[in-house]
Amino acid sequence: MNFDGLIIGAVFIISCGLGHMLIVKGEYHFSTRWWPLFLVIGLLLVVFSLYVNSTLQSGILGLIGFTSLWSIYELFKQKGRVAKGWFPSKQKREDS
Repeated sequence: MNFDGLIIGAVFIISCGLGHMLIVKGEYHFSTRWWPLFLVIGLLLVVFSLYVNSTLQSGILGLIGFTSLWSIYELFKQKGRVAKGWFPSKQKREDS
């Protein structure tokens, strides 16, 4: 039996859930200023995934890397959702 697909699927669900929580909490505390962190982490993980010999490990690294890159888009969308009042905004933030 090959469980690689199930493992990658579980990692996908976990990375999406954690990514969502990071976006909501991060936007609340830091606004969109921290998007370069997602860019660096995402690019590093995608590049590392190219050099790993294991298909499972390469898939997991690539998946988390692209999830991190997608989080940049979601971070700016979250800013719009806060502006619409769907999520709370931090009142004392300087660069809203």
